[in-house]
Amino acid sequence: MCLENISISQVCCRGCMKVKGAAGKYLYVDLTGRTWKEYPIQERDQRLYLGGKGLAIKIYYDLLRERLKDIPPLGPENLLIISTGVLLGTKAPCSARFEVLTKSPLTNLLVGSSCGGPFGEGLRTAGWDGLILSGKSRELLLLRVSSDGAFFESASKLKGLGTEATQENLQLKKDEASLCIGPAGENLVHYANIRSGHRFAGRGGVGAVMGAKNLKAVVVKGWSHTIEPVDPEGFSRISTKTRKMIQRNPISKAYKAYGTSANVRYGMKAGFSPVHNFRDRYHPETKKTSGEYMADRYSSRFSTCRHCVILCGHKGLFPDGKTRQLPEYETVGMFGSNIENFDSDLIGVWNEEMNDLGMDTISAGGSIAWAMEAAEKGFRPSSLRFGDTREISGMLREIAFRQGEGYELAEGTRVLSEKYGGREFAIQVKGLECAAYDPRSSWGQGLSYAVYNKGGCHLGSYLVGLEQILKYMPPHTTLGKASWAVFCENLYAAINSLQICQFTSYGILTEPLIPRRVPRWVLRVLTILTPRISQQLMDWTPLNRMFSTVTGIKLSKNGLLRAGERITKLERWINLCMSETAADDSLPARFTEEKKTRFPGRNTTVPIRTMVKKYYRLRKYNPAGIPQREDLERLMEEAPCPAPFESE
Repeated sequence: MCLENISISQVCCRGCMKVKGAAGKYLYVDLTGRTWKEYPIQERDQRLYLGGKGLAIKIYYDLLRERLKDIPPLGPENLLIISTGVLLGTKAPCSARFEVLTKSPLTNLLVGSSCGGPFGEGLRTAGWDGLILSGKSRELLLLRVSSDGAFFESASKLKGLGTEATQENLQLKKDEASLCIGPAGENLVHYANIRSGHRFAGRGGVGAVMGAKNLKAVVVKGWSHTIEPVDPEGFSRISTKTRKMIQRNPISKAYKAYGTSANVRYGMKAGFSPVHNFRDRYHPETKKTSGEYMADRYSSRFSTCRHCVILCGHKGLFPDGKTRQLPEYETVGMFGSNIENFDSDLIGVWNEEMNDLGMDTISAGGSIAWAMEAAEKGFRPSSLRFGDTREISGMLREIAFRQGEGYELAEGTRVLSEKYGGREFAIQVKGLECAAYDPRSSWGQGLSYAVYNKGGCHLGSYLVGLEQILKYMPPHTTLGKASWAVFCENLYAAINSLQICQFTSYGILTEPLIPRRVPRWVLRVLTILTPRISQQLMDWTPLNRMFSTVTGIKLSKNGLLRAGERITKLERWINLCMSETAADDSLPARFTEEKKTRFPGRNTTVPIRTMVKKYYRLRKYNPAGIPQREDLERLMEEAPCPAPFESE
């Protein structure tokens, strides 16, 4: 669909300061021509794709469907879409999130990254459901957005600044919020991120795409509109109920007490902790980086997203007298045990440095660990060594500014391993470095990594949560895993489109009576032998009810899952058009061939092909991993464009 063919309409009149449900419009900005237009959203697409991630995928597809294969991630033709969900601005529990979606320079596939910073709420309360950025500015640009449209300013004075200094220089007023990139984004590091407040859209290089557009920052003047549910009383009731479910959940309580690094002790016991670039799965010193240890050492207090009821974000006072955000579990894993560092003070400092430089901590940690092992095995020279922390800060800066050895490390582990060898220990899927969960302890998590459209992200279906954290299913069996991957992918795609924090799923799914009262051993049998029945024992109706009471659009419990299926399969179709193949639905050889690790429990490899084949059958994909056109047409209620290598 060409932009010229889109009719321009406005849902709310300019004198109206209230938005009932969704505004029904995105702001489309052409950075090359410095022009903007309203991009209307039809109720049909709102119903089918919900908002957030789902609607961003549909918009990307509509605008670029005939050119998907030829779009260079760092070219002006690529779109960068910031998309809010219908719950944002309603004060629903954990609803402060928004999605950043684009074609990734790291994977050459579609990537969506969720962020809990204030920009999303600012954009939504300015009367826009999202922002579509196309083209490339001639000079480094500061884009200002308000209910009146887009305004363009030079950002030359911000060039080269870190994200902290950039936000300070913007001198934001109380009714303003910002997005910005650091030096990593300006220098097109393939895993550069985008900052909003003290939160980040972290994965897949969304910050590099923003940098390629010569866009340093976006400031929105918001809070001029109030977001009102169509059914305020119904929304209030279900929102209150959902909040209570989330707050009483034991995982929510653990994250509230210790942050997401509560997972460190789970990982030590279960054997999913990454050690020595995932060669091993246990080290006794890892306990010095646990959430419990850091909460005590830094006297942590809450530092969270807006409207959060889980309160997993913490900050604390470090021995050098500086207050810092405490690192999340992924950062702790990748810059702790994975490089054989057990000094949590250093992890906190490096986390702050990466946040300021504007780069994803998971991919940065994975790239550094690969370089350490490549040097250890003679594939590539490096100054980096496992257990030696002296070079890390300097290397992070070299990566961000693409200097010295950091110039190559900025490309990520897939590119490095293709150039030098060592693909078997390049811990990535589809080009995206895997998060800090070793799937040899959790076969379902291995399947989650392999088939997730985004690549090696832990949040595709997060089966390690069911297998090892909640202990709802045996981890070392292929039974039921494909069914649970499909179910959780659908559910989480919907959650990331509503758009609320994915951690809410623990409370929403497991707090109803049956999951709480059924003995754990019974659940472990039911989940693998009768997965579809056990899935129906869970209750996610709070999600579709919140959507319906806000928008007035009827959505059933199973309708929410169908929306997630629709979103997931359209994203898969887009990736196929961008040249993904079934061969990409795999794991590094480290996880499928290297059985022996230094873990006192059971040592295994992941039987990934068996699970992938079953997953394809349940998804109605052919053996090449391609969705059936008829199935996708039924879900989308329209005919999709042909995949470039579609087979019978």
